Order: sequence, then C-alpha cells, then structure tokens
Amino acid sequence: MIVRRGVALLAIATALLAAGCAETRGREGSGAYVDDDAITATVKARLVEDKTVDAEAIQVETAHGNVVLSGLARTALEKNTAESIAMKVRGVKTVQNNVALRP
Repeated sequence: MIVRRGVALLAIATALLAAGCAETRGREGSGAYVDDDAITATVKARLVEDKTVDAEAIQVETAHGNVVLSGLARTALEKNTAESIAMKVRGVKTVQNNVALRP
C-alpha cells in the first residue's frame, strides 16, 4: 500500500514537472497542456490507489480534458472501474475506454 501511494505521488510529481516545461502548441497557451498533464497524473494516481485495478496495465492519455484509457484489464469490472475513476476526476470532459480484456 505504501509503495502504491509512493508510485502515485511520483506519477503526480513527474506529470506536474513535465507540465511546467510544456511548450505552447498551436494557438492555445500551455495552460491547457498543464491541465491535461495534471488530469493524467490524477487519474493514474487514483488508479494506483484502487485495489481492484492493475494501474500498471492501464495507460492514460489526456487531450483538452478528453481522457483515453488503453491497455489490458483482467475483468470487465476492472475495465469499468477504471473508466468510472477517470470520469470522477475534476476537469475530465469525456472518457474513451479502449481497455481490452485479457484473454
């Protein structure tokens, strides 16, 4: 449990550090990308905290508040839980759940 929280904190710290170095892309300011990185870090941290989800097997990407989950889940419940966790994160507009079930 301590290790999972450490991993979650490390994920958040890394995302926030990387977000601080974000370049401006297109016409939007870098603030949008900082927010996306913070959303990604928060989703990953909450996946790590949830004991029913294998956070290492699920990847999270965020663009303009739209989260995409990918990777592999052991069960449909795990896949749905990951989506539910992501939807509850502040700033998330939509969640596209591309997580596949392990054969």
